[in-house]
Amino acid sequence: MSACGAVVGGALRCTRGQRFDLVLMAHQANHPSGVGKLVPDSSRLAVTSVLGVSEFLGSDRFLGSITHKIRATPPGGRGGRAMCTLFRTCQKEFACNDDGYFTFSSTEQKRVEDLVSEQNSSFGPNESGSVRLPLLNRNLHVEYIVKSLKDVSRAYSGLDASRTWMCYWGLHSLNILGASPAHAQKTDILAFLKTCQHPDGGFGGGPGQYAHLAPTYASVMALASLQMEDALSAIDLKSLSRFLHRMKQPTGRSRCTLVVKPIFAEQWIIRCQTYEGGFGGEPFAEAHGGYAYCGVASLVILDRYRLADSESFLHWLVNRQMRFEGGFQGRTNKLVDGCYSFWQAANFPLIDGEMAREGRLLTDGLFDARMLEEYILTSCQDEAGGLRDKPGKSRDLYHTCYVLSGLAIAQMYSASRERDGVLGGTQNVVESINPVFNLTTLSEQFAISYFAERSR
Repeated sequence: MSACGAVVGGALRCTRGQRFDLVLMAHQANHPSGVGKLVPDSSRLAVTSVLGVSEFLGSDRFLGSITHKIRATPPGGRGGRAMCTLFRTCQKEFACNDDGYFTFSSTEQKRVEDLVSEQNSSFGPNESGSVRLPLLNRNLHVEYIVKSLKDVSRAYSGLDASRTWMCYWGLHSLNILGASPAHAQKTDILAFLKTCQHPDGGFGGGPGQYAHLAPTYASVMALASLQMEDALSAIDLKSLSRFLHRMKQPTGRSRCTLVVKPIFAEQWIIRCQTYEGGFGGEPFAEAHGGYAYCGVASLVILDRYRLADSESFLHWLVNRQMRFEGGFQGRTNKLVDGCYSFWQAANFPLIDGEMAREGRLLTDGLFDARMLEEYILTSCQDEAGGLRDKPGKSRDLYHTCYVLSGLAIAQMYSASRERDGVLGGTQNVVESINPVFNLTTLSEQFAISYFAERSR
């Protein structure tokens, strides 16, 4: 299929993993605001010396590597064998233990842990005493994304109503990687998105399709990701506003609408918070990572996050990070999935922002960003480019987008809280994103500047 026929037109490991326990109680002495504190294990090891990334000793095509010589000591700096905390995932003590009662779920969990361990074994210490770290295969990912925006396989035929989503996934992924399509391809994408705009407002998933909130969100974000005035001016704001008002239901439900135009819906969202603490797609539904992000981001947009049971939500959220693999699961007792690197992890900066506004600051991160980096870089990269759910799964644009978005979130935390900064050094750094919209900071600023100038 052509461009117009596809999307556009038609390791050295520590003896214990770093473990955090969320203390969901007020520590009035140290935290007068009553915010919970994350307490690391006393066995946490500290890296005391890491040479800069200029100590590059070699790279491979698949996942690549950079090698750092490091020296590490236990807390206090005395005694013990030299160790480091660069690799926290795949600690045996956190492996699945079903006590001999085999179930399909436990068997699958063990299988995934074995796959992740196998991927992880490619990294770590070598005979020279150096540590081999994973490298972000930036060029391979860019090649895969650019090609996917031109031609896709028949496997994508079921996504005919999601072609605007594919534009967003691809463009946003390129922006995160610091890349951009050629101008001619950007023009083709813009022309395609224009054909998806419904005469009565909103966007469909493809040309001639009915407008729908989900592809409307995807289309607007894709147009913003193009970082072109012609793209933003293509949005018919008046008809879009009328469409969004038509989509508002008496119950208050309308999530994607809030990103484009805030609408009073907080009571509906609060009703979607479950007994577990997460959010479901509707009242009484199971808590799910995707809906949790949608609910929390909506409340943040509405400035109503304070209405949620934050303590209960945090308890649910921090327990979704897998202690062995380092990535996130979407629901309780489910397998790790790379896409939740964004859907779950993006909630943390949203909550941090809300707490900071209220003068409540946490002393430690709410999740282990380094473990998430490890999972993404060692287990989610396809050797031919693109990113995936987990080892053994195929790459696709959806997972490429949300795994990279999760990497941006993880790096935001690691860069400020880890002594050695981002895993793999500066060559692994990706562009920052706004977790509310899941746009790169550059795309967000471009859109804000454009509409601010237009409103004058």
